Amino acid sequence: MDADAIVIGAGAAGLAAARSLASRSLHVVLLEARDRVGGRVLSQTSAQAPSAAELGAEFIHGPARETMALLRDAGTAAVDTGKVSWVCSQSGELLRDGNDFRSAASIFEAAGKLQRDESVDEFLRRFEADERMRETADVARAFVEGFEAADPEIASVLAIADEWRSGVDFAIARPLGGYHPMFERLRAECATAGVWSHLSTVVQRISWHRGSVTVDAQSAYGESRTIRARAAVITLPAGVLRHSGDETEVVFDPNLPSVKRDALQSIEMGHVVRVGLWFRSAFWERIRNERYRDSAFFRCVGQPFQAYWTQLPIRSELIVAWAGGPKATALIEASREELIRSALDGFGALLGESALAREEFEDAVMHDWNRDPFARGAYSYITVGGRNARGVLGAPVDDTLFFAGEATSTDGQGGTVNGALETGERAAREVATSLGMRTNR
Repeated sequence: MDADAIVIGAGAAGLAAARSLASRSLHVVLLEARDRVGGRVLSQTSAQAPSAAELGAEFIHGPARETMALLRDAGTAAVDTGKVSWVCSQSGELLRDGNDFRSAASIFEAAGKLQRDESVDEFLRRFEADERMRETADVARAFVEGFEAADPEIASVLAIADEWRSGVDFAIARPLGGYHPMFERLRAECATAGVWSHLSTVVQRISWHRGSVTVDAQSAYGESRTIRARAAVITLPAGVLRHSGDETEVVFDPNLPSVKRDALQSIEMGHVVRVGLWFRSAFWERIRNERYRDSAFFRCVGQPFQAYWTQLPIRSELIVAWAGGPKATALIEASREELIRSALDGFGALLGESALAREEFEDAVMHDWNRDPFARGAYSYITVGGRNARGVLGAPVDDTLFFAGEATSTDGQGGTVNGALETGERAAREVATSLGMRTNR
């Protein structure tokens, strides 16, 4: 054997799993297709800006204990986002946003009484005739589309209800200085623990039988590698696993059990389009007698991009434009230039300052996660009938193949960095148990 365990994917889950396994004196090989660590976390720094532009995961939701500990170890911290939010009225006027996603999302508590699963759309249409509840249902729909990046017509209402009951936390923070320092810390700890990391190495085939895994991979330079181990931790995104067996994707030999393949068909990757807009100055802080100076979020469901946010509490010239769910799907054929123009025009129109926004605009940054072959989407959600799919996907196969990543999180943290970290630690404990190691870490 070349290693005790092979970890496939150097995102949050893979790095956490590799570090944990190596800390138990196991020989660990970490394979990553990209030329960097981080997976769907991608920080782009700028010499003239105090904060990084996050092109992937950006926020921290809830207590996120693993994330907070790593940030402390990296010498940084989490900072709360601003609380001031604005929403575009039907007349086009920006008003203080009094809608609370927590109150709106609580509408899904009633879904627990359903005898069968149904789509979020079908469930929310029950409230259309109730004038008092109609607005709450509309905000709940916006929550599913924006927060979950999900399509309400196929998203499972029972899965959303389960997430709500698990204690989903709407407290939002962001890492001071972005996620990059935290992931560099994880990478360094893996190296210190003795993990053999191979970047720019695309896994092509995973051959396995109980107690043995053989991974065939190819480097960016065309060099073929075959690595053998007693176990493998697979942290590939659900969107990639769903396409396993395709010509350009990883092949399992033998194929994954049918129950796991069925679970993957119930885990959808949410569509997201986000554009970082750099301006010469934070002009929105000056207009309307500084009305928007301490604003964190702007929301307008009638625009192609349903949300914009600042970098508060950091003062920055960066605005992020966000479209999730059906809004993002509607933009999927647009070119990069068209997306940037749409995001810029939308922000200017939202503030009633289209000319000023164009005058102040300097540059834009973005990454297309939908077309990224190593992601195939932003983050996961559950479709109708797949209520238990996350747990099934995360279950080990023959004490040989182990699975981690945000799509396998079963405690309401699907789609989050902390959920990925937790599942990486969980998979490492499972591997250690199967190999007869102690699991006190």
